[in-house]
Formats: sequence, C-alpha cells, structure tokens
Amino acid sequence: MEAASGTERGTTERVLTLLGLLQQRQVWTARELAERLGVTPRTVRRDVERLRTLGYPVHACHGVGGGYQLGRGQELPPLLLDDEEAIVTAVSLLGGAGAAVAGAGDVALRALAKLDRVLPTRLRHEVQALSGSVESFGGGHPPVDPDVLMTLARACRDEVEAGFDYPAGDRVRRRRVEPYRLVASDRRWYLLAFDLDRADWRSFRVDRMTEVAARTWRFRPRAAPEAAAYVQEGVANRVYPLRARFLVHASADTVRAQIPASAAVVRPCSSGRCEVRSGADHSLDFVLMHVLLLGHDFEILDPPELAHRARALAEKLLSAGVTAAPTHRIADS
Repeated sequence: MEAASGTERGTTERVLTLLGLLQQRQVWTARELAERLGVTPRTVRRDVERLRTLGYPVHACHGVGGGYQLGRGQELPPLLLDDEEAIVTAVSLLGGAGAAVAGAGDVALRALAKLDRVLPTRLRHEVQALSGSVESFGGGHPPVDPDVLMTLARACRDEVEAGFDYPAGDRVRRRRVEPYRLVASDRRWYLLAFDLDRADWRSFRVDRMTEVAARTWRFRPRAAPEAAAYVQEGVANRVYPLRARFLVHASADTVRAQIPASAAVVRPCSSGRCEVRSGADHSLDFVLMHVLLLGHDFEILDPPELAHRARALAEKLLSAGVTAAPTHRIADS
C-alpha cells in the first residue's frame, strides 16, 4: 500500500509538472517533455491523457513543428508558478492593491489573498523586500501600507478578530473588530467590520489605522450589510452632520456618471428619475449648487429648510445676473 501510495504521489507530481510546462510555452514535442520529466515519450502520452480526463484541453499536432499545446478551455485552470513568477506576481498585485487604481484594487487584493495562502515562507521575505523598494506618485489618495492590507485581508479570510489604533476626535483609541470586507473606492481603502466595543457595524479608513494586528480569536460571521453599499453610504452621506436628499429628473446611470461615488449615493426611482443623497460638515450650499450644476430638473426632499435656502440663493443669482446700464466714455477734448 505504501509503495502504491508513493507511486500515485509521484505520478500526481509529474502530471502537475507537465501542466506547468505546457503553460510556459506554446508547443512542446513529446521528446522535449520526456527529457524535462525524465520519462519516456509513452509516459508523456499517458500523462497527457490524464490531463485531458481532468478537463484540460491538451491538443496534439503532428508533422514538422508539431507537438503538444495547451488550449483554451471553458474554465480557468490553476496556474502553476515558479519562484520568480510568484514573487513578481505578488509584488505587482501589492502595487495594484495599494494604489486602488480604477477600481481594480479590490480584485488585485482578492488575487493576492489567494496567492498569500499558498506562498512558501521562503518567498515572503523576497516579496517584502521588493515591495518595499517600489514607490509611486500621483493618484490623489493617501498611501496604504500593503502589509496592513494583507493583515486585514487575512483576518477577513480566516475570520479572526483584528485590532488597530484609530483616531476619534482629538484622541486615538484602540478598536477591536470582527473584519468582514475590504472595500476600495476611487480614492482610498475602507474596512467594513463589526465593532465589538460599540456592538454595531462600522467602516474604517485603512490609511488612518496604526498598529494593525490580527488576533487568533476566531468568530462566527454575522449577518452583514452589503459591504460596498454600506461603505459608500457612510462615506458620501452618513458620516456628515448635515445631510440632504434630492429627487433628480434623470436616470441613475446618467447621474452616477456625473458624481463621484465618494461624493453622493445615487439610487434609481420610477419614471427614469433617481434619488441623490449627500452631506456636508458645515453648510449644504455646496451640495445644493453641485446638484444644480448637474443640469437636470430636481426637487429637494430633505431637509425642508433647504428649500428656503435654495430660494435665497436663487435671488442672489438673479441679482448678480442683472445687466448694468452701459457706461459711455467721454472723449478727451
């Protein structure tokens, strides 16, 4: 039984190696593969049949320039990376996740979390050294430490509690949370988590966190709100002391293309209209003027006093638009 188990394991390793070779190059001859694997061409043919049985489309072409070629299947097969490929891929994903460029940051982070699960310990130091030597400029968003992102991503994945220091007013407090999802906006990263001290869901800006650490205490996931919608509502509306709602006479898709997701929440309504929610710290005048400049008819839903403010601003605009009587210059005598 032990001999049979060893033979089976050896065959599995050889077939995986064969799959990796087929992913490296367009075409391999049976002799080339046999030399690489240390087997006979007949064994290569059997291993190719094993891959086909597993659903991998391995094509065989005869004649000059022919050989074995891995085709495109219906599903994405597992990619087999050597050490150098794994290091470069991880560093590239770290760069994409840390920058959160064009909405691809969350996808990069999901891929990085999968790679992190299987990345050998010997390669982690290489990844950290390379990622630490890469910088970027521009983007208009605060930089995020990739190690912090990975710590939080692992905590979300492994369902373990996390802790970090976070500013609250003029103080910094330690927060204990059950992390649920990392959410990337057009400018920064947020963590949606259940705050254990406040017994409620909260969103946190990752760039404001310090002393981030994952604990070993596991938790059972709770029923959670939809992560992206919850974070956007908090960033664009719920976080502000002053809030406003508008009914805009245009489709939600049209208005979303005009307003950044971090500035307002846009929800579709009937008859091709939409509701816009936004907020401000000190005055809703800016929000009101922003909605006006969208160029669509709209109604103020809330707060009622904003309608009075709209009339006052309209009178000022009308007054500013009155054309003054032309003045005539007296010619010099």
